[in-house]
Amino acid sequence: MNRNNKLNSMVISALLCAIGIVIPIISPLKITLEPASFTLASHVAIFIAMFISPATAVFVAAGTSVGFLIAGFPPVVVVRASSHIVFATVGSMYLKKHPEVLKSFKSSQAFSLVIALIHGICEVIVVMPFYFGNNMNSAYYAKGFMISVILLVGVGTVVHSMIDFYLAQAIWKPVSKAVKLPEEVSINYNV
Repeated sequence: MNRNNKLNSMVISALLCAIGIVIPIISPLKITLEPASFTLASHVAIFIAMFISPATAVFVAAGTSVGFLIAGFPPVVVVRASSHIVFATVGSMYLKKHPEVLKSFKSSQAFSLVIALIHGICEVIVVMPFYFGNNMNSAYYAKGFMISVILLVGVGTVVHSMIDFYLAQAIWKPVSKAVKLPEEVSINYNV
């Protein structure tokens, strides 16, 4: 990859990382189901990064985690954000080998469900030590493990992830036609 392509890739990754940090901070589109809350479109930058390349996906997922740490989010939020590296890596590597998945609504939604399940499972796994270590908000304990962690964090993340994936596709389709990415960096998925 030549120097301009590397620079282009770094700038796109940095912009997506910034978007991924800013959306949860300033978005008024929050759905609160006590004790959890979900910010619509908060994963869109990571999904778009997945459509570009595995390196971009990992950078954006890691960068947003560091951004949440610097922004002073609670440790459980930072660790949940860090878990995004797993689904971003798996999803982007799969898309690199099978870009045709995004060409039909049915296959892209099946892919979205699988990625959302990985996303939800990872978030439950990283929240469990906080829950069992009594490091969560008292509202989590009032609702109990099954509702707070399994239902709200796990199932809630699956639903949230699928909505954000759909939004990312809706954004990516026109953007991928307008923005020319180097062939070594990206496959134009034409979703």
